[in-house]
Amino acid sequence: MRYKTLNKMPNKISEVSFGCMSLQSNSKDNDILINKAIDEGITLFDTADLYEKGENEKLLGTALKGRRQDIVLSTKVGNRWSWDWCPTKKHILSAVDESLKRLQTDYIDLYLLHGGTIDDPMDETIEAFERLQEQGKILSYGLSSIRPNVIREYVKRSNITAVMTQYSLLDRRPEEETLNLLKQNNIGVLARGTVAEGLLAGKSAKDYLELSVTEINSILEKINAVLPERKMAEKAIRYVVDSPAITTAVMGIRTMEQLTEAIAAANTNPLTESERKALREIWEGNIYTAHR
Repeated sequence: MRYKTLNKMPNKISEVSFGCMSLQSNSKDNDILINKAIDEGITLFDTADLYEKGENEKLLGTALKGRRQDIVLSTKVGNRWSWDWCPTKKHILSAVDESLKRLQTDYIDLYLLHGGTIDDPMDETIEAFERLQEQGKILSYGLSSIRPNVIREYVKRSNITAVMTQYSLLDRRPEEETLNLLKQNNIGVLARGTVAEGLLAGKSAKDYLELSVTEINSILEKINAVLPERKMAEKAIRYVVDSPAITTAVMGIRTMEQLTEAIAAANTNPLTESERKALREIWEGNIYTAHR
């Protein structure tokens, strides 16, 4: 396992991290999966107060008992549980205390705004995060967003440490602008959707973003032809994590098989720049058509 660093983070970040959204609170295997991930070197675990109405945070807090000092804890705020968007200072300052209780911790390493629009009261939102930093309830903050216009505003106005955004061989929109912007400003990137809803890990083709099934099948065939000695998922994960702008790939993990695949990709050799170029040239890529 290789590691990178984020501003204000005492612990290093593993190239591949554990996205907890798919875990269900009634599963008996959660503790086993999470502890196995830590044993294998994964350090960042990501959740959100919205997932299963707080139960996801609870299961993570329980699994991390006795190991909190070994990991980087990321959770998100901004949605009431009815999916009612609420990025106000009042909501954030209240919601953090509930997350801390559920996670059974007295601080959050990385507190992310769970979305965001260009019309939000951004200065108020930023004030809330800055206050929480001063109080020691969070070490750092950022946002989870795919919107270039929102990301640009937070880069200009705030002291965000990281942005979580969707990025894969089938969703290369961040390559147009946001990856370079964040790298230039020393802001970390937590990539989600690395295997594109399983399309880059063996699932049957389906329409994805603006790509048709026919287009997806054509791209997948070409990916298979490049570096045939490597598995599809391995190539997909390494394409993302070997980007100089990326801090970690947040993999949605629910089964031991998924965990094993993620760890194997993390422990394999990085792609060379020429190998990444060969994968990049398979298709022209896509760009954001909204929120530019």
